[in-house]
Amino acid sequence: MCLLCDDETAYQAYMAYVDAVRRQGKDADPDKAMDAALDALEAADKARGARAAVRDDPADDKTLSPFFCSPVVK
Repeated sequence: MCLLCDDETAYQAYMAYVDAVRRQGKDADPDKAMDAALDALEAADKARGARAAVRDDPADDKTLSPFFCSPVVK
């Protein structure tokens, strides 16, 4: 099974690229479209990872709950 059939997000990225190229009046090359879809997925994954790293940083813990223990930073 190909990546596009198995992953809805990959399919959406592929079709977004194809639609953008067709709006410019050009024919979309399937290989370039697949490369663009993979690049879009990688960029989204990196952005999601960067947000998670900032959100999970113990130094930014703002819970202020007496029942919550943050790791000790030495």
